[in-house]
Amino acid sequence: MEKQKNAVGRRKESVTRVFLSKGSGNITINGKDYKNYFSLVYLQNQVELPLKTIEALDKFDVKINAVGGGIKGQAEAAKLGIARALVDLDEELKPALKAVGLLTRDPRSVERKKPGKKKARKSFQFSKR
Repeated sequence: MEKQKNAVGRRKESVTRVFLSKGSGNITINGKDYKNYFSLVYLQNQVELPLKTIEALDKFDVKINAVGGGIKGQAEAAKLGIARALVDLDEELKPALKAVGLLTRDPRSVERKKPGKKKARKSFQFSKR
């Protein structure tokens, strides 16, 4: 059995489980090729970014299970998961990935709606008279 590393990536409401193994550069998300799953090019670039940073786009096979959130959250969660799996595989890659900011979990999420407001911060239209 060849060595397989796994890691978890999170962003907004999305959670991805990433399985990284030596291979020829196949990236699949929920059983589909990532270029079919993420039709927008900038989201495809997000998923590729950790592998491009260490110039290993065709050295690893990546299998990703993504649940929750939207496609942008899933793409960015996949990015974090791949970066974490690469560091788990080889600790020497950490400085290069950290310099680009790929090991930081983005803490921003949707703010809750407050009572007496239309949305989280937006108020109803004010009428003086």
